[in-house]
Amino acid sequence: MKRIAVLTSGGDSPGMNAAVRAVVRKAIYNNIEVFGVYQGYQGLLDDNIHKLELGSVGDTIQRGGTFLYSARCPQFKDESVRQKGIENLHKHGIEGLVVVGGDGSYRGAQRISEETTDIKTIGIPGTIDNDINGTDFTIGFDTALNTIIDCVDKIRDTASSHARTFVVEVMGRDCGDLALWAGLSVGAETILVPEEHTDIKDVAEKIESGIKRGKKHSIVMVAEGCMSGHECAEQLTKYINVDARVSVLGHIQRGGSPSGVDRVLASRLGGYAVELLMQGQTGFGVGIQNNQLTATPFDEIFNNESHKFNTRIYDLAKELSI
Repeated sequence: MKRIAVLTSGGDSPGMNAAVRAVVRKAIYNNIEVFGVYQGYQGLLDDNIHKLELGSVGDTIQRGGTFLYSARCPQFKDESVRQKGIENLHKHGIEGLVVVGGDGSYRGAQRISEETTDIKTIGIPGTIDNDINGTDFTIGFDTALNTIIDCVDKIRDTASSHARTFVVEVMGRDCGDLALWAGLSVGAETILVPEEHTDIKDVAEKIESGIKRGKKHSIVMVAEGCMSGHECAEQLTKYINVDARVSVLGHIQRGGSPSGVDRVLASRLGGYAVELLMQGQTGFGVGIQNNQLTATPFDEIFNNESHKFNTRIYDLAKELSI
């Protein structure tokens, strides 16, 4: 393999730059030319493809976001549209494509792999949601988690000062991992996730019980895939008279310099993706399971309905929040 390309797609996540850096430098180390596709799959269609050198990824490992930029490209679902992107890759003599992104990004890579034998594709899980099968953790999850913890620690200060209940809404799409891990980390009284049903009346009774024994504040962590923070607060006030305030953390969770964990994970996965392409592998998503690098076929990733939710951590959080 003489030439490969790399793109970032979908929602950005801290550590994407570190992954691209690893792909570029691992490839060049092995005498492979690397091209960057700017603006994700839209860049494939627009032929926004440019050669990258060692210096192209200098001073990027610590930067959040993605210097290759990202864009939604729903039209890439159409086979005739994808053919245009494939033709542009052929024009540059590209034989392998590394795609950094989430579920939708993986599906684009899978289609390219299926529709041409000349271009091998490997996916790297880059999303703060931690909702990709075949890996314990996705790039950006740890950084987003620490951002949430920092924000809620500050919220707790004002919640305690005013004896208030705060409902904190976090991202995650249909996956509750961010809410679960953050909720356990900050000692939230209740964690609401889409994977587990929780009766709001029970939440209200728990808060009321805490108030009666002298608690001055409460933190309720809500995953956006479960319900909105405002909906949760509104339902709480139907059962209990509390001064419930809502904080929707929003896109602040996606930004910031990647944590050490994410930088190392991105570097390992980026290097491994290049190794698989050098072996002629295609149609795999790389990941990490039990601290070991893994490669899972796209078909297997998509056949499982959702990333496995850790019910043991969820149960522990409930036990520790009594």
